[in-house]
Amino acid sequence: MPTPPTHPFTFTRKQSASNKTPRQINRNLVFNLIRTRQPISRADLARVSGLQRSTISLIVEDLIRERWILEGSMGRLPRGRRPTFLELNHQRAVIALDIHPSQTTVAVTDLGGRIVAQNIVVLPADPSKAITPIIAAIRKLIAAHADKSFDGIGISLPGRTDPLLQKLIFAPNLNWPVLSIKSRIQRATGLRVEMDNVANACALSEVWFGESDGLHDLVVVNVSEGIGTGIFSNGTLLRGANGMAGEFGHVEMEANGPACGCGSRGCWETLASNRAGLRYYEEISGAHAPASFAALIKMAQADNRDAIKALEKMAHFLGRGLRMIVSALAPSEIVIVGDVTSAWYMFGPKVEAQLKQNSLSKAPKLRPAYEGNTARLRSAVALVMNVSHI
Repeated sequence: MPTPPTHPFTFTRKQSASNKTPRQINRNLVFNLIRTRQPISRADLARVSGLQRSTISLIVEDLIRERWILEGSMGRLPRGRRPTFLELNHQRAVIALDIHPSQTTVAVTDLGGRIVAQNIVVLPADPSKAITPIIAAIRKLIAAHADKSFDGIGISLPGRTDPLLQKLIFAPNLNWPVLSIKSRIQRATGLRVEMDNVANACALSEVWFGESDGLHDLVVVNVSEGIGTGIFSNGTLLRGANGMAGEFGHVEMEANGPACGCGSRGCWETLASNRAGLRYYEEISGAHAPASFAALIKMAQADNRDAIKALEKMAHFLGRGLRMIVSALAPSEIVIVGDVTSAWYMFGPKVEAQLKQNSLSKAPKLRPAYEGNTARLRSAVALVMNVSHI
């Protein structure tokens, strides 16, 4: 897995210390420095962040009082006062759910987004019975980690939710009653539940955990059974009317293309999603596709030529679709989330080559999510922590 950048926020000294900068930004800056560099002293926080020591002291005391961080061991210096190191409070945790049409991953994560434990729940064929095993898996993980204090449950959904009513309003790839999942899990666990579209959650996670600086426009493209996009612009998520902003996956690219779950044909996700990659393999090889997209990736990494050709075709259409995002939004950065990132070294250059063709403006920075295949789970953590207002 690629190593995250050493500076989780790329604020300049002036931007960090400015009276016009919201206090929230400084708190997030300090929290993320502790998360990525723990154990770390107050003096080192001031040096790395560019904030005044008095500001660091106030923020640190707030974070300790609210139990986000703890004081740990003491350091040794040749002379002078021994510094006290700071670290995250690992007793606090979040339950993260990553929902797919046929299975759901349930995980325990700490405040830094590190996965402590996880289970995959294969959903029953009867859609009406899908939520019951998910609740059972959540209860089992909570019981197995009784020493932890859970702040809430974050759910990443492959669909659009109404941000005010918290209802799923568009999810063409789901066929089970996910509408009631929030209320049912809250009643069953007594924990607060936050849910959002997975691409929105991943965009929030990129900023929350410091992989993007929060100052520039960012688009996250989640490549899975379908394709979803999350847009972070002017310091906030762009949701649009009824939370429907960013449905680039359902923009028609081929008039006579494959049928899409939304009712149209030739949508971007029918050409560049995981399902498309598996379909291309069958078309190219004449054989049945492997059981999962992850298996197709492994075949390509093992130099299976048909698998490589299938994923190259998928990469071609993924890059073509990214061009419409650049033309419409001109973001500074595009981040790709999904299983395809595990073979980004093979197919990323082909995506980028397509992206740069016929571009009306300078191509944005294109990269895979730093946390790779765990991005969707960590994004669920960001949903809970963002509401908690660190």
